Amino acid sequence: MPTKSKLYRKEMIFGYLFLAPPVIGMLLFTMYPMLYSIYGSFTDWDGLGQMDFIGFDNYKELFSDELFHKAMFNTFFMMIGIPIGLVLALLLAMGLNRGIPGTTAFRVIYYVPVISSLAAISILWQWAYNGDYGLVNQFLDLIGIKGPNWLANKHTVKPAIMIMAIWKGLGYSMLLYLAALQSVSRSYYEAAELDGANGFQTFRAITWPMVKPVTFFIVVTSIIGGSQIFTEINIMTSTGGPEYSSASAVFYMWQKAFGNFQFGYSSAMAVLLAVFIFIVTLVQFKFNEKSSGDLD
Repeated sequence: MPTKSKLYRKEMIFGYLFLAPPVIGMLLFTMYPMLYSIYGSFTDWDGLGQMDFIGFDNYKELFSDELFHKAMFNTFFMMIGIPIGLVLALLLAMGLNRGIPGTTAFRVIYYVPVISSLAAISILWQWAYNGDYGLVNQFLDLIGIKGPNWLANKHTVKPAIMIMAIWKGLGYSMLLYLAALQSVSRSYYEAAELDGANGFQTFRAITWPMVKPVTFFIVVTSIIGGSQIFTEINIMTSTGGPEYSSASAVFYMWQKAFGNFQFGYSSAMAVLLAVFIFIVTLVQFKFNEKSSGDLD
């Protein structure tokens, strides 16, 4: 067996040195907290004192916790905004891909909310949704509609937060779709035009298959992000909304941990939420593999 050269060994050492910081960081700040949280979910712990092992008691309590069920429902409900945002982003990207004047300015305008502070935007929308002097109701008054107090009404608080979340992420999805559309060769569309395909047929046969990988990426990341929605709710409805109608799973988790000092119970919620995200993501990957195989 030939011996490795001194240069090869030196390159290996430098390679490991470059890999060490992210690997150590992942172990310290991701793997260790995750394993510690899993263990904590089987304990009665206030975050400071001794961790008393209680087995599956936290999980049993979760299944009968009505507030947890409501928080999970609210989280799922607000995910309705994901497909709405996808459709709007794709339509915007298709419009901006036509080379009309001012497209650069529009791209910047749509992307500004993405890079803006989520806390600042939440405060802005909290003011806009105010029932007395909010911008939304002032606009509705112009067309003869009396708007509700959006964040203080259990029927409107979830749609209100959902609209804000769609607006916040629209520019990011639009930019990804625009990049995908611009990578499609014009020869495909020219061939479709020669074959007499109409707009819908062109979209179904060319545009949609070409942007499908981007759609898959956006859906997966949006569901992961939507499952962890917290900042908007904590700022816009600091108590979880009327009748706890806007509280998300992470918001309830935060309240139990830092409000009631039930860190063991909160850890059990975190584990269940992580399992849910993992299962949904796995199903999406399997479905994407199957649909990609059908397309081939």
